[in-house]
Amino acid sequence: MKFISWNVNGLRAVLKKDFDNTFKTLDADWFCLQETKMQAGQATVDTPGYYQYFNYAERKGYSGTAVFTKHKPDNVTYGIGTPEFDDEGRVITLEYPNFYLITVYTPNSGGELKRLQYRQSWDTAFQAYTEALAAKKPLVYCGDLNVAHNPIDLKNPTSNHHNAGFTDEERQDFTRQLNAGFIDTFRHFYPDQEDIYSWWSYRFGARSRNAGWRIDYFVASEHFVDYIKDAKIHTEILGSDHCPVELITKNLLGD
Repeated sequence: MKFISWNVNGLRAVLKKDFDNTFKTLDADWFCLQETKMQAGQATVDTPGYYQYFNYAERKGYSGTAVFTKHKPDNVTYGIGTPEFDDEGRVITLEYPNFYLITVYTPNSGGELKRLQYRQSWDTAFQAYTEALAAKKPLVYCGDLNVAHNPIDLKNPTSNHHNAGFTDEERQDFTRQLNAGFIDTFRHFYPDQEDIYSWWSYRFGARSRNAGWRIDYFVASEHFVDYIKDAKIHTEILGSDHCPVELITKNLLGD
């Protein structure tokens, strides 16, 4: 079974950049989006055979997540149940008989780290949310986590140290999440692979120089690990400043 996660940096924008063809070519069982930047009714996405779920931010043109799936879930939850974090449309949780799937768009700490404290509070709340679910059944979450975990995960770690996405605080928070019984699925399969990223700045020709960051992930709980078969990063796919990331698993539904 195939999972795809992609920060599209505006769903309405990417719909004009061959999204339909990309969607059909990837042919995922679950297709998770972050940073949709839209409100209800602002765009129609034609995905025959897929159920669609959207979580919109209250602020227009900001944040937002979506999931398109061939497999109807037993239950869908929006947000993490914490009011201070649930007005930006950052989380959708799908529940199935054997597992949970979460798509998440983690807050960016922002210029001059103005939102770092908020981000760290988010990290704590999101970890509590995922741990509570993982105690019930296997769980996988995916999305733009806005952190390059280790120096291998970005092109220029020295010059970016203490910048948003590569602060000691953010990296330590992610380490704490993994130490709570979760794995970074890409590094599970490719622990030493260098020079592969999922986000590139639009400035200074960063993508053409492959001066990027790996900040998009599939993270699996320890009980989900037995299901996973491979992970990929689709650096060849354009349309956003991020590229899609992929997780391949065994049959999770028994059908």
